Amino acid sequence: MDVLPLPPKIDARREARSLFWRGWGVTEIAAELPLRAIMGEDGKAVPRATIESWKQREAWENAPMIRRLEDSLEVRYQALLAKDKLTGADLTLLDALGRQVATLAKIRRYEAPGGHEGDLNEKVANRNAAPKKKAKPNHFTADQVAELRRIFESELFGYQEDWLASSSLRTRMILKSRQIGATWYFAREALIDALETGRNQIFLSASKAQAHIFRGYIVQFAKRVGVDLKGDPIILTSELIPEDEPAAELHFLGTNARTAQGYHGNFYFDEFFWVYGFEELNKVASGMAMHKKWRRTYFSTPSTIRHQAHPYWTGERRNRRVKKADRIEIDVSHEALKAGRLCEDGVWRQIVTIEDAEAAGCDLFNLDELRIEYAPDEFANLLLCQFVDDSLSAFKFNELVAAGCDSLVEWADFNPDAKRPFGNREVWAGYDPQESEDGDNAGFIIAAPPTKPGGTFRLLEKHSLRGLDFEQQALFIRTILARYNCTYLGVDATGIGAAVFQLLGKADSNGNVAVRGLTKIEYSLETKATMVMKAQNLLRRGRVQWDAGWLDVVSSFLSIKKALTGSGRAITFKAGRSEADGHADLAWAAMHIFANEPLDGQARQQTSMEIFE
Repeated sequence: MDVLPLPPKIDARREARSLFWRGWGVTEIAAELPLRAIMGEDGKAVPRATIESWKQREAWENAPMIRRLEDSLEVRYQALLAKDKLTGADLTLLDALGRQVATLAKIRRYEAPGGHEGDLNEKVANRNAAPKKKAKPNHFTADQVAELRRIFESELFGYQEDWLASSSLRTRMILKSRQIGATWYFAREALIDALETGRNQIFLSASKAQAHIFRGYIVQFAKRVGVDLKGDPIILTSELIPEDEPAAELHFLGTNARTAQGYHGNFYFDEFFWVYGFEELNKVASGMAMHKKWRRTYFSTPSTIRHQAHPYWTGERRNRRVKKADRIEIDVSHEALKAGRLCEDGVWRQIVTIEDAEAAGCDLFNLDELRIEYAPDEFANLLLCQFVDDSLSAFKFNELVAAGCDSLVEWADFNPDAKRPFGNREVWAGYDPQESEDGDNAGFIIAAPPTKPGGTFRLLEKHSLRGLDFEQQALFIRTILARYNCTYLGVDATGIGAAVFQLLGKADSNGNVAVRGLTKIEYSLETKATMVMKAQNLLRRGRVQWDAGWLDVVSSFLSIKKALTGSGRAITFKAGRSEADGHADLAWAAMHIFANEPLDGQARQQTSMEIFE
């Protein structure tokens, strides 16, 4: 048997370290080195204290395992190479040791900055080097769908659980308070249904801009499981949809009947009590879900009892088409429907007021604040689900909803997301203040004036301001106007409005100049009556447009009613403007804009501006 000789010259420190990593103690190493004829640089045996100092300075005990393995392999490899004659077994061992050295080198590359799994596994490296397949867009795994459903069901309020329990029914009709999460809920319900069943989902709203609220909620929900949805319509697939079946489609539509035709699937009709021409549009919408597998969901805040959808809600429309003996009576009172009920005509109905929502766990509101912010009749309509009798209003509901349009589709020259939404084209603006800093909202509206006599006013942008003092409101108005070429701003200069008017009419230390076209509007019985008559005339002639999703503007106009003055000798127009119940701010702001056109609509009057020193 061959004895492996030591190399002719061996470094004492290196040999001591190697022995230490192989489990030798410092004292044992000091005794062993002379036996192996390994001496220090002075030719004498290395003292124990020297070996101990090497150990401490170089932190032998803390060396990583890979470093110790490298040392052992190197010692063994060099010992074999030092033999004069190598046997077959030696060559086999050298090959094995070489492979281990290569493996440790790969580990070193993996642990170095920028290392990756391909440094350890050639197959992974080759796979990564090949062109990568793009992830399938808008695709969900079964686990992702299951996680969406878990999230969905865990975040519901009590009344939303009622909606989930009724989701398999063919037709649902829900009268609900504003801002209780209906659009949010139905967006999620529809996405999960599409992923689990492959059924198409159609969202029908007063305008495409409003329909895109559904889309925003759906995109946000999908991101919860790492899927970034793209497209309009959204075309999506999931592992739960068989590959031989078409992908599910999510369409987001305005109420233009021409664009609403040709689709099929479950449909969700948002704010159906506020759309113009409901009868015609509902024929198209019903056709989308004619097959028995499709579901129909209508949900809305109430508008007026004169709306075309009201007979559908009460069941009266069905009774008109059947014999007297076959007619049915449907109790649509709040008491009968607050828990939800499958009615005699096969339609599941429910009424959810803001008080019902709070009782069912919704903690998003402060009802005391809302009662201050909204006038009693507005609170009853928008939050307690009570219909309005528009016969008492100064404006006709049908004329107001007829002013709604699909602004994203019809106004190609307006982009609300651009730095200059209307380019350099002329706009007018109107501002209506609150009565006091603690009172109702202030309203501010931007409009495109008619480009020719008898043309159309287009309301482009609206803001309700609450909780801002006069200085903050003036700054806000300046900020918005900086995005437009505004040539007229009508301001009610009473109350807080007087201070806002004064600030807008002055240059300030921030370099702001007086607002161009600033015009003071001083209210009187005659002024108010003239503005209302002007607005009535414009609406009657179809000369006003706003986005059909602006339900608050419709509600604002409806809230203005005829009333006697305090003396009882004259008629005026009121909207309950007080600290407790002020509203109609948006309507008055719009009428300040209309007032810049003479009553005959044939020529613009000259604007004026007052400057305060």
